[in-house]
Amino acid sequence: MGRIGISCLFPASWHFSISPVGCPRILNTNLRQIIVISVLTAAVSLLYFSVVIIRNKYGRLSRDKKLQRYLARVTDIEATDTNNPNVNYGVVVDCGSSGSRIFVYCWPRHNGNPHDLLDIRQMRDQNRKPVVMKIKPGISEFATSPEKVSDYISPLLNFAAEHVPRAKHKETPLYILCTAGMRILPESQQKAILEDLLTDIPVHFDFLFSDSHAEVISGKQEGVYAWIGINFVLGRFEHIEDDEEAVVEVNIPGSESRGAILRKRTAGILDMGGVSTQIAYEVPKTEEVAKNLLAEFNLGCDVHQTEHVYRVYVATFLGFGGNAARQRYEDRIFASTVQKNRLLGKQTGLAPDTPFLDPCLPLDIKDEIQQNGQTIYLRGTGDFDLCRETIQPFMNKTNETQTSLNGVYQPPIHFQNSEFYGFSEFYYCTEDVLRMGGDYNAAAFTKAAKDYCATKWSILRERFDRGLYASHADLHRLKYQCFKSAWMFEVFHRGFSFPVNYKNLKTALQVYDKEVQWTLGAILYRTRFLPLREIRMFIIHSEGSMEPSCPVWRPPPSGATEHLKCTCPH
Repeated sequence: MGRIGISCLFPASWHFSISPVGCPRILNTNLRQIIVISVLTAAVSLLYFSVVIIRNKYGRLSRDKKLQRYLARVTDIEATDTNNPNVNYGVVVDCGSSGSRIFVYCWPRHNGNPHDLLDIRQMRDQNRKPVVMKIKPGISEFATSPEKVSDYISPLLNFAAEHVPRAKHKETPLYILCTAGMRILPESQQKAILEDLLTDIPVHFDFLFSDSHAEVISGKQEGVYAWIGINFVLGRFEHIEDDEEAVVEVNIPGSESRGAILRKRTAGILDMGGVSTQIAYEVPKTEEVAKNLLAEFNLGCDVHQTEHVYRVYVATFLGFGGNAARQRYEDRIFASTVQKNRLLGKQTGLAPDTPFLDPCLPLDIKDEIQQNGQTIYLRGTGDFDLCRETIQPFMNKTNETQTSLNGVYQPPIHFQNSEFYGFSEFYYCTEDVLRMGGDYNAAAFTKAAKDYCATKWSILRERFDRGLYASHADLHRLKYQCFKSAWMFEVFHRGFSFPVNYKNLKTALQVYDKEVQWTLGAILYRTRFLPLREIRMFIIHSEGSMEPSCPVWRPPPSGATEHLKCTCPH
């Protein structure tokens, strides 16, 4: 009886054979060839799919390892080991307009590699909760009584002192950074408040607290810190580890002779609050940008190393936040309606039965604008496209190229190789009501916004009562969702000129399930020289030298955001 052997295409251990024993004699040569070919095809297919599955498995493992590494940084929920002498601490107080919050951060001893940044994370107490505390009102409320500021802030500092090990107090830097509320005060009142802090705090607390550690930071500094914090959490300051990571070609200022370098692509940020809107992103190529719009800094511990030099464009636009924009829009409605009524003898908006028809409010909703004792009555028509058209002049765009809101210059963005995160109103607009936060798609967002605007208010209220929207969405959100959706769309696409097919915007409230504060970026930037101290101390210890070249770390000069210089003597 014949036997068909198949072994030449496979390893010896894979040898197998097919015997026609028991098969009818009618199996001719052609049929046997078909059987052999079928077996070969099945074997090759099995081998191919095995390779694909293994490659996908290990590809996912590689991606999972990166994800787990990032998650370990931001979702580490273990209590901080305060008995570990190698753990260092830092404290930042965010003095905002409505209140002050204190954040305690910690990090292990630096690994000794001057190319790596400190691994800073929020401290967690014995209950595994972040060490954060907030008090009200804002510090600017003490503008006329600056002598009370130290007493006002003491509860925050006592809170931090209770969590940071006593033996670590003298080496724990404390930063008190004031933002919007303090910026609007006269310089004399700002100075009086800061002087009270600088005089009284060292008397009662042993934290490392020098004159440059208490200041009013600019909107640009705040934007830079937010950008640093987000990209640190995303792992964008780490080294390139595999070919799948997005990279950019960067021209480092001052090192043109060495040519461009490749490093991880950083993420830009968009943040629309109630009053202002801010954009910040890296400018990797050499661009002529006004100094007041560009922040150039080195996050590395050694100014002679340029791999962590970043040039970030930051622009803040007052009046372009969601609530401020609606107020400007209503002011225009009020002024234009009153003027037209006077010139044309009309009664539009003067009574509920002759309302001004507002395309930016949901269909059939009733609202009113009150100014100077006079009321203009509104009724929504829910026309999203007309709303967009109506608010376009509020962008204050010019005919010049490369400009954004208010005609401010905006460096080119490489849309095909970029990524942005949209926070605050960018997230609320897409998620609270429309339930489509995350990866932004202009076409899908536009359709959802149109449908929402054109839905009768009575139906929207019914859905709200049934709990179909986000838990923190209130009636104010429902009422102005139509306007804010149109405003967000226009700011993003017309104001900042992002194409409607842009696919790399993620709207988010958190990154890796954690809210990232600008204070994280502040502590990263302001402690950037600490690794240099530890590295040199390690060298001193190893070589037995008694005269370190940089024996102490000195804080950088106040306000040194745009250009970093090492304050250690060389």
